[in-house]
Amino acid sequence: MLEHLRAPFKKLIEPIAKALIAIGLTANAVTVIGAVGTIVVAIATGVTGWLFGGAIVLTLLVLADSLDGSIAALTTGGTEFGAFLDSTLDRIADWAMLVGVIIFFLMHRDWWHTAIDNTPDYTSMIGIAAAAVAVMTSFVTSYARARAESVGYEVKNGIATRADRLTIILVGMAITGLTRQGLWLAIAMILLAGLGLVTVFQRIFEAKRQMVIGEKTYRR
Repeated sequence: MLEHLRAPFKKLIEPIAKALIAIGLTANAVTVIGAVGTIVVAIATGVTGWLFGGAIVLTLLVLADSLDGSIAALTTGGTEFGAFLDSTLDRIADWAMLVGVIIFFLMHRDWWHTAIDNTPDYTSMIGIAAAAVAVMTSFVTSYARARAESVGYEVKNGIATRADRLTIILVGMAITGLTRQGLWLAIAMILLAGLGLVTVFQRIFEAKRQMVIGEKTYRR
């Protein structure tokens, strides 16, 4: 859904990429800095409960994630290790954002559920369960593509790209931060888990379809 914005955005950030090159930063250095920043902010957001501010900072970090690719294009043209590092750290950053959500549900449920309530806190329970499923689908989506490529097939289809998944998380965090109602973040997690499951099965069926035909589709 958001992939069509990638090209114009890369042109927009090209001057920033050139400025970072001028001060000596490499594409790999920017990849590491961005990933570490995302991990720290995501966990801190969950612990502090500052969801709206955290969502803004994380959005900026997600947008800056394209900088390493722009720097690589302007310098080395990109390396195999650079692509591997970027993909690997993206998985860690995705994990950190969802862990931040789980931490938030565990530490700040008093926003919508008080100790004197006699009913269980279903909002937190559902949000945590859905976030756990989303963690699984996030990793399996990437694994399915990598495993298919290892045997010669390109499988990168699916209803939800990484950009879509991150958008759902960030919007859910921002709305919850403004309303102080965990229901919105729980709904975002349910949507994320659902779309993730659909994407996983789409890739499984696409891999099966290509393997039945037997024509190798992945080209390095």
